[in-house]
Amino acid sequence: MASSAGAGAPSSTPQEAIRNSLDMKFVLIPAGEFMMGSDESPAALSRDYPQYDPQRFLLLADEAPVHRVRITKAFYMGQYEVTVGQFRRFLQESGYKPESVADGTGGYGYNREYDPAKSERGDAFEGRNPKYSWSNPGFAQGDDHPVVNVTWNDATAMAKWLSEREGRHYRLPTEAEWEYAARAGTRTRYYSGDDPQSLVRIANTFDADTKKDWPKWDAFALAGHDGFEFTAPVGSFAPNAFGLYDMLGNAWEWCADWHADDYYVRSPVNDPQGPESGSVRVRRGGSWHTWSFYARSSYRNWNTPQTRYTLVGMRLVRDAD
Repeated sequence: MASSAGAGAPSSTPQEAIRNSLDMKFVLIPAGEFMMGSDESPAALSRDYPQYDPQRFLLLADEAPVHRVRITKAFYMGQYEVTVGQFRRFLQESGYKPESVADGTGGYGYNREYDPAKSERGDAFEGRNPKYSWSNPGFAQGDDHPVVNVTWNDATAMAKWLSEREGRHYRLPTEAEWEYAARAGTRTRYYSGDDPQSLVRIANTFDADTKKDWPKWDAFALAGHDGFEFTAPVGSFAPNAFGLYDMLGNAWEWCADWHADDYYVRSPVNDPQGPESGSVRVRRGGSWHTWSFYARSSYRNWNTPQTRYTLVGMRLVRDAD
């Protein structure tokens, strides 16, 4: 794949960040257009990801067709994922109860003694369990780590509260805005290039530091160490050309859109908002536990709005006008 920058490509110097009342930093993403999605062939993917079952590459219809998207208005995007400390302040100052606490069922978490093979679902993590929530994903986090185990409903509640508090419109990014911002003028698999190994310097994903707890997935770990077994403090890796950190890896990020496999076939050119209805919401970008193939800029994933998971967090947008 060739790298190319289209209209709205970032300048050599990212915009200076602005701060809000929770000390969240936002950078201005300019209006522009880009080619969204991926049209890579299963043969090309099999060549570059030889350790994967080739059948996986036949399940990517929702990434196609590659289509032109025009973002007609500039917007402010969180320079970093929402942190544990920022989410805690939101809860303390708003009185909101996150779903993992409010419904009493908890979230998912890491347990070194948990054996996925003995669980009903075979999930990599233990849950749901009331002992796990945004404040306890089963591993230690500082206030500067990305908050996880937050639902789509939690994320939109935080955006609504900030909007009311500050008189500015906060929201989740649309899926198109997210990919436009993540690519930052590139057409490669990652904003670091096409080579999966390039992720080690820009993203916290599944590598030698993480694989020791999941030895059966050893073949899917990147060679080398990114320095973090679990989540990393936000901004620990190199930013993209827009000045955004952790767009790939660390925590999956909720988007505003409903998901539909065929949406790209009918997506409008200008400011696509996703399907009008659905059952699952889009999440993007991969996490600290995500294999490199699923951390590509074009990869789409989804969950129900009530899902709370130890890999899923958020990043907010603030409208520029």
